[in-house]
Amino acid sequence: MHNEYTYPEHYNLISITDKKSYIKYSSPHFTEVAGYEKDQLVGSPHNVIRHPDMPKDAFSDLWKHLQNGKPWMGMVKNRRTDGQFYWVDAYASPLSKDNQIFEYQSVRTLPSRENVARAEKVYQTLSKGRKPFRLMLPRTRLWLRLTMIAACFAGL
Repeated sequence: MHNEYTYPEHYNLISITDKKSYIKYSSPHFTEVAGYEKDQLVGSPHNVIRHPDMPKDAFSDLWKHLQNGKPWMGMVKNRRTDGQFYWVDAYASPLSKDNQIFEYQSVRTLPSRENVARAEKVYQTLSKGRKPFRLMLPRTRLWLRLTMIAACFAGL
C-alpha cells in the first residue's frame, strides 16, 4: 500500500528512547498515527517505523547531532504498520543529566505540503548518491545568509 496517511494538524507525536533508540514512551498521538498498539511500540527499536524511502544520510546526520549533544530538526517519512506512510516535521533532542546523555526525545508535527515537496526532492537526490547543492552550503541563520549575499553584491 502506497497511500499517505493523514492526521490532524494539532497532533504532537512524541516519543522518548533510550540511548540505543529503543522506545521508552510513545504518546497516544504517535501510537495512533504509527498504527501500533502502545504495548507494541514500547520496547521496540525506533526504526520500526522507518520508511525505506528515507536516505541513510538523513539518519546519519540526525545521529551525528544527537550523539554530539545537539538537537536535530528535519522532515521524516515514516511507515505505518499497514504499509501506509506519513510525513512529520521532527525535532529530536538529547536529554542529559550531569552532562551525560541518557535518552532522546522527539516531537513531531504535521508538516506543510511545501516542506514535504521540498523534502521529497532532496531525499530523491540523496538516494541517488548525490548531495543537493543546498546541503553543501553552510548551515546558517537567514539573517546571516542575507548579510553574506548583500556583502557579495556590495563587493561587485
